[in-house]
Amino acid sequence: MKHRGRHRRRRRGKALRAALAGTALALTAAATLISASQATVAEDPGALKPLASGETAPLRLAEHRVPQRWLDRLSSAMGRPVGVGTVLDDTDGTDGTLREASGCTAEDREGLPVAPAATRAYCWDAADTRSWQPGAVTTSGDADDDGHWGEHRVILSAWSRSGGAHEDAGDRGLARIAVVDADNPARLGYTWALLAVPVDGGRDYRGLVSPVSGMVWYQDKLLVTAGEGDRTALYVYDMNRVQHATVDAGAVGRVRGGWSAHGAKYVLPAVASYRLAGDRDAPRPGALSLDRSTAPDSLVASEWVPAGSDRHTRLWRYAFSADPDRSGLLATDSAGDADAVAAYETKATGVRGVLSHDSAWYVGRAAATKDWRGTLWRQDTDGAKATRCGSQDSHQCWSGGAESLSYWEETGEVWSQSDRVLFALPLASIDRALG
Repeated sequence: MKHRGRHRRRRRGKALRAALAGTALALTAAATLISASQATVAEDPGALKPLASGETAPLRLAEHRVPQRWLDRLSSAMGRPVGVGTVLDDTDGTDGTLREASGCTAEDREGLPVAPAATRAYCWDAADTRSWQPGAVTTSGDADDDGHWGEHRVILSAWSRSGGAHEDAGDRGLARIAVVDADNPARLGYTWALLAVPVDGGRDYRGLVSPVSGMVWYQDKLLVTAGEGDRTALYVYDMNRVQHATVDAGAVGRVRGGWSAHGAKYVLPAVASYRLAGDRDAPRPGALSLDRSTAPDSLVASEWVPAGSDRHTRLWRYAFSADPDRSGLLATDSAGDADAVAAYETKATGVRGVLSHDSAWYVGRAAATKDWRGTLWRQDTDGAKATRCGSQDSHQCWSGGAESLSYWEETGEVWSQSDRVLFALPLASIDRALG
């Protein structure tokens, strides 16, 4: 199913934003109690420093497409690919249903930001996510600016296998996404799909082994960050090319009697990748988001620099292609390379989430320790401001372990995820909370 055209539901989007503005959750008080003692002011990262064109060469990515014959061979063996609509038909609660904030435990709610407060929050079933680490979030608000994929509102939540003492070491690092039916905000059901990479000429597939720290669903493509095991920086998946897993087993790939996806009902085989064009020390995209305020739309990225490092963090963007035959792919030159169209340097380290909108850059920084909260800054070339909370005007207001910042233009919300909590809050409330 192809994505719907833009701007078809602007009126409905405005109505939805108005409704959400009046239904904020009463979470502020509880979150404030959790962090009342955390008043340490984080170091101000200052203004963004634009990088000159000669400094952006290490950011170049080389596009590599999976041969069509590989994909055809795989679908011939596994069965005709399906789209998101078919997957949503399976989100009937058999895999799981997220709990609303009122049903979350106090431990779950510790993952929520203090200020600004989440207006919507949902908790994952601990049994279903045990031995899995949460990663990035993207939505149908990224896929199409009318906020829908076809007639549906959808959230994609990434998880990677952390493994356990009694588990096969080969399972560690596997990546999967929860395809969440968000049509009914009071009941979010989901189904799992394993992220995979075709191998052996399309006769088999392996699991993607990577913590998915960044993920963007744009048009019919899903772009996710890759681990540090090879030169690949991003993998690309086609949301119209979802395969059924036919065997419910812990294995991955072709097995006796069919195809297995480590217990997931569906498999997404990669259709392309973007590799580092420079050496292995070139910056890898760590966090990703979509920026619709640029022309053309752009993929925003930041690298991971550990907190306290003397090295500064780079933030940059790639333009998406305007070619209809390259839907969801980056704009490339005749050699198939994608160059950064803008890049900056920030003194902020420990960046877990990045968002760019209307020339402002929002960076979510990880907590310094497990007992602290993170910080959320808005930066531009003039300076930086952080959200504030508490009687001592602390900057430690953001979710300590939050991954990803994803802006849903239709509703004006920013979505993120921390530990076992998926949450949203208006971008306008972030701007109001800036000191």
